[in-house]
Amino acid sequence: MGAGAGGGTGSGATGESRGDDHFRTFRGRFGTPMAYGLALLSIVGCTFVALAATGQGADAANRIAIIVFGLLGGVIAWRFGAVRAVPDPAGLTVVNYASSRRLVWAEIVTVRFGPNDPWVHLDLADGDVLAVMGIQRADGEYAMTEARRLVSLISELGEAPEPNIGPVK
Repeated sequence: MGAGAGGGTGSGATGESRGDDHFRTFRGRFGTPMAYGLALLSIVGCTFVALAATGQGADAANRIAIIVFGLLGGVIAWRFGAVRAVPDPAGLTVVNYASSRRLVWAEIVTVRFGPNDPWVHLDLADGDVLAVMGIQRADGEYAMTEARRLVSLISELGEAPEPNIGPVK
């Protein structure tokens, strides 16, 4: 995927449908539910171990430490699951593990999703490169379809408006 503009996905997201599907959130297909499941398992599992532990090392401080460890693991896993890119008519909001960035469509120059890239990269007009972790290589063909949909949105909405230049006097 090396172009800033391109064809559609072949699944109705090429511009024929302008409903909710067109601006559907880009989110990992497998990574997101796995991360949320791991968050839940971490919190519930550590809490269960802390409360069920008996014996010499099962004092209150150790129980609290195990529960806090589970909560910390749950929060980290939850952040991994929260990665996404939310398109709307005005632009794209990219939420990654540790940061979030709002872009207007005209800021996005190209979309790159090479065969060895773990996720989509956006080349921006200011020279920055922004990872879109919500479209992940691990999702296989689904990820390619989503990358094509992103390219389609950029091609449709990303053109900067022409300046209104009147006749030269």
